[in-house]
Amino acid sequence: MNEHSNIVPLRQPDEIDDPLTNILRSGARQLLAQAVEMEAEAFLAAMKGLKRPDGRDRLVRHGHGPVRTIQTGIGAVEVARVKIRDRAVTSDGERIRFTSAILPLWARRTKSLDALLPVLYLRGISTGDFQEALAALLGKDAPNLSPGVVSRLTTEWQLEYERWQKRDLSARRYVYVWADGVFLQARMEDHSECMLVLIGATPEGKKELIGFQVGVRESTQSWHELLVERAKTRGLKIAPEIAVGDGALGFWKALDEVFPATRHQRCWVHKTANILNKVAVSVQASMKKDLREVYLASNRASAEVAIDVFAEKYGAKYDKAVECLTKDRDAMLAFYEFPAEHWDHLRTTNPIESVFATVRHRTVRTKGSLSSTTAKLMVFKLLCAASKTWRRLKGTNQLPKVSAGVRFENGIEVIQVPENHAA
Repeated sequence: MNEHSNIVPLRQPDEIDDPLTNILRSGARQLLAQAVEMEAEAFLAAMKGLKRPDGRDRLVRHGHGPVRTIQTGIGAVEVARVKIRDRAVTSDGERIRFTSAILPLWARRTKSLDALLPVLYLRGISTGDFQEALAALLGKDAPNLSPGVVSRLTTEWQLEYERWQKRDLSARRYVYVWADGVFLQARMEDHSECMLVLIGATPEGKKELIGFQVGVRESTQSWHELLVERAKTRGLKIAPEIAVGDGALGFWKALDEVFPATRHQRCWVHKTANILNKVAVSVQASMKKDLREVYLASNRASAEVAIDVFAEKYGAKYDKAVECLTKDRDAMLAFYEFPAEHWDHLRTTNPIESVFATVRHRTVRTKGSLSSTTAKLMVFKLLCAASKTWRRLKGTNQLPKVSAGVRFENGIEVIQVPENHAA
């Protein structure tokens, strides 16, 4: 088009004209090119002492490789790698090769984008929607982001999962653990199977995924395999102080077999739901309020009184609901023997439930049923991503005391008075 042309180019509807992004990309190209050059110069400087028999440098620059496009968080950035030539050959034919840590030989995307793709997939973006979802960020028709990318990534997920399953736990200690078996609605091929999940809290207050596998929620054998094969055989020897879970799990019998000293705490969210399912809808609001009087009581004695009041109030008409509460009285109130700062954490299995809300969203978007292997890998990647944002426990200064066996009564540390002072 010449300078006197009357033709005015029109912007396409899906084009985004963003001068700021264009400037950033231009700056990124310059910075990347400079970084690659500096890396090569640093490598040559480190090898400066290597000489040929005639005294010349053994390693020299040898131009650049072809220009390639790297997908980054601000779109496509073009760059060419520096080539370095070894002008001497050793007796065994070996040459010194320069490999850029900034620009690996076959890299086509930044690592942050490789991490983004599975997260988008797990969060509900289907593989066919990747181009549209990332177009505004990376530019139209961004290469190297085809739907087949996720299919290739699943192989990497499997290898990562296998390495994680074999990790050494001998140096780990978990003061508290939460266990739950979560169904992914009706998306798994075998509807009787679910995800068995075990999360632990370290003495520093950090929550970690200990193990998970596909199994049967009510099966003691499935939980035994998780506790033994995925935890104890990996080196986890010290029993947790308390475990939190739903009463319907086969977990408790397996726990007593593997870690018999660990206390039981039943989840109040699950228990409340089980109780309310046994009464009419018209009664549920009032009954739920009365249950809150139990588990929010300031001490165990008040909680015991609240249970007795509950039983007297509802026993005549709703005996099954009352029995559902009273039969597990001790397991429902075990948290009172631990620091008050930790009660919110110990009353429920919420750390697991909150994570699986996103998992269910992903499986709803998935067409057809999921095999147990696919579901397992999806959950593993999502749990790994979610674990980075898990909050530490409140009152972390109390955890070393719990680990050391210090007694707590109604959330307060029991001070042991020496015998000579007691006299």
